[in-house]
Amino acid sequence: MTTDTGNAIANTIKEYGKRLFGFIRNKVRSEQDAEDIIQDVWYQLSNVINIEEIDQMSGWLHQVARNKIIDKYRKKTPELLDDFAYENDEESFNISDILLADNYTPETEYIREVFWKELFTALEELPENQRQVFVWNELEDVTLQDIATNTNENLKTIISRKGYAVKHLRKRMKTVYDEFFN
Repeated sequence: MTTDTGNAIANTIKEYGKRLFGFIRNKVRSEQDAEDIIQDVWYQLSNVINIEEIDQMSGWLHQVARNKIIDKYRKKTPELLDDFAYENDEESFNISDILLADNYTPETEYIREVFWKELFTALEELPENQRQVFVWNELEDVTLQDIATNTNENLKTIISRKGYAVKHLRKRMKTVYDEFFN
């Protein structure tokens, strides 16, 4: 990076940093998420070959930030297993308690085995391109942008494939969830 480029990035951060952080912070759950996203935005800016070619810096930064926010929310994390929870007056239960637990009982092992078997069966029902995107993104932790780049596909196409895969898997896995927890 040349000194001019470094100065341009520093000036951009100084000029847009607080406002951009506020924009991001209003759209995410935590300050930590906002900090991670703004770092990703600055990193992407630092990889631009010629910053002078960006006509509307504010618009460019906000678009990159929006894309990073969308990627953050599309990216599934283990805590999203909390969506599969059961609660009553005496106890509460969460599927992640079993799938991610360190203790091994015959019951938890059986549930894990059935869950993973059903997940992979449901994955096999998907068209190859949808299955591959889901596996890369969810199981191998490859970003959607990296998948698009590596496959020479449009990012929107990759996002669409992932969306179809998730819809199918939710529908298929609901039966398993209902059998065990309802």
